[in-house]
Amino acid sequence: MNIQCLPLASLGVMAAATPWRLLTVGRGALWRPIAWSPVVGCCKKSTKYLARPGQPKLAYKRLKGRSPGVIFLPGFASTMKAQKGVELEEFCRSLGHSFIRFDYSGCGASGGTFSESTIGQWKKDVLAVLDELSEGPQVLVGSSMGGWLMLLAAIARPDKIAALVGIATGADYLVNAFKQLPLETQKEIETKGEWYLPNLQKYSEFHKIPYTFIKDAENHCVLHSNIPITCPVKLIHGMKDDHIPWQISLNVAQIILSSDVDLILRKNGQHRMNDKDDIKLIVNIIDDVIDKLRTLS
Repeated sequence: MNIQCLPLASLGVMAAATPWRLLTVGRGALWRPIAWSPVVGCCKKSTKYLARPGQPKLAYKRLKGRSPGVIFLPGFASTMKAQKGVELEEFCRSLGHSFIRFDYSGCGASGGTFSESTIGQWKKDVLAVLDELSEGPQVLVGSSMGGWLMLLAAIARPDKIAALVGIATGADYLVNAFKQLPLETQKEIETKGEWYLPNLQKYSEFHKIPYTFIKDAENHCVLHSNIPITCPVKLIHGMKDDHIPWQISLNVAQIILSSDVDLILRKNGQHRMNDKDDIKLIVNIIDDVIDKLRTLS
C-alpha cells in the first residue's frame, strides 16, 4: 500500500519522518498534460431509463466507447448531475472510453421515494447498472457514500470490476456516526423513527433519515473484517474533510485484500473534492488506472 499526502499546490511529501512517498504513475509524472480540461455545466446528452420488474426505474446517461468503462457512483442524496460525474464523462469522451452516470432510487430523475431508500436498495441499483447497462470490465468511481457502494458492488461482482477509485470513501459512515451519538439520542431516534442528518450538499439543511435506514445499513458494513477485493484500488481523501474522516480511507486501505492499493491524502482537501485541482488529480489518477489496465490487456 502506498500512502501520500498532497498539498493543493504541489505533490510534495508530507513529512520525511513518516513512510510517505511520491507516487510515480503511468507514462510519467502524476500531473502530466492530457487532452482534457474542466467543463462548466451539465452535458445535454438525453437521460434514459432502466426499467426493472418490481423495482424503481433508474435514470442514467451512458456514453459508449471502448473498455475499460467507467461508472460514477454519486454520494448520499446526490445525483448524476454532480460536478465530478459531469467532468469524468467529458474526460472519458476525450479518451474514447465508455462511461455511465446514474441516479439511485429515490434520487434525482429516478423512480422511487428517498424516504424509502436504503443502502441495500442502492446496492441493487449499482448491480443493475453493472449487469444491464455496462459491457466488459469497469472502473468504479465512488464519491463519499458512493465509495461504500463501490466496495459492496466489487465484492458482489468481482469479475466485472477492473479497478476502484474512491473519493472521500464513506464506508460504514452512517452506521458509525449513529453509534457515536449519545445513547439517549440513539434511543430517541429509535423511538421517533427519524434521524436528522446535516445535508452535505446544502449545509444549512438536514436530511430526514428513517431509523430503518440505519438498521438496513448495519447489514452492509464492510470495515469489521478484511474486505475481499483484489483489484487495483486508488483512494483519495481530503484531510480537512469535516464530514467523513480521512481515517476511514486509511482503514479501507489497510484491510482490503488487494496488494495494489494507493491512498492519496489532500492536505487542504475538503469533503466534496470538487475544486479545479481536486478534479485534475482525480482525472489524472483515473487516466493512469485506465492506461495500466489497457497495458495489461
